[in-house]
Amino acid sequence: MVKDFQDTDYWALILGGSSGLGYASAKKLAKHGMNILIIHRDRRTELPDIEEAFDEIRESGVQFKSFNSDAVNKENRANLIAEIKDTLGERGKIRTLLHSIAKGNLKPMVGEDPVLENQDFQLTINAMALSLYDWTQAIYTNKLFAQDARVLSFTSDGNKKAWKSYAAVSAAKVTLEAITRSMALEFAKYGIRANCIQAGITVTRSFQMIPGNETLRVHALKHNPFRRLTVPDDVANVVYLLSKDEASWITGSIIPVNGGEHLM
Repeated sequence: MVKDFQDTDYWALILGGSSGLGYASAKKLAKHGMNILIIHRDRRTELPDIEEAFDEIRESGVQFKSFNSDAVNKENRANLIAEIKDTLGERGKIRTLLHSIAKGNLKPMVGEDPVLENQDFQLTINAMALSLYDWTQAIYTNKLFAQDARVLSFTSDGNKKAWKSYAAVSAAKVTLEAITRSMALEFAKYGIRANCIQAGITVTRSFQMIPGNETLRVHALKHNPFRRLTVPDDVANVVYLLSKDEASWITGSIIPVNGGEHLM
């Protein structure tokens, strides 16, 4: 295993890293020597299992710290930034900011109760899109980014396709992509690259909450050239690749990571 990031004082800050794509990415980056910070929001009853899973990251030999806190809350964010500063010390810098927050409303627009309301859109877009900008600004303002930093986030096929009960999340994904393009443009002179990863259908805890997810699985298997679904490690591999020095000329992009699922 090549330890690309060993002895670099680089850290990855992962928002929503206790499961799914965020957790897989944390493990992958840790295996290559990146120090890891994870902010997650989980029930106390789930923490023993989560801490046990985090042991796999610790076993990579990197520095690791996690916070069970709401990353979307403004006051929490200010407190977390202060704690992150202390953790990084004088030399540590955030090389990769990975946004993997899945906090949204999956409600139909008509015909069922409760139906999607304006406040559902606001909550979902704030959590799954605007919080990326909030965190990028906070890290930039506090001078915590590395000179060559990467801001990454996860979008989905629902950015263009209409799925029942997915309207609020779809709107959030489109907003996330627009913010990413603008950040790629305006933060470039400060050494910050920003990209979205569009993962294929991946069976995660968040995906299983989507109404009709079984239909989406069947459709993806039928149209994927490799006849398999995307798995979290597929996506984590690309997070790692985009965090490497060699990926410094990639910014403002929406990158499909789906084994060609989008081709058919």
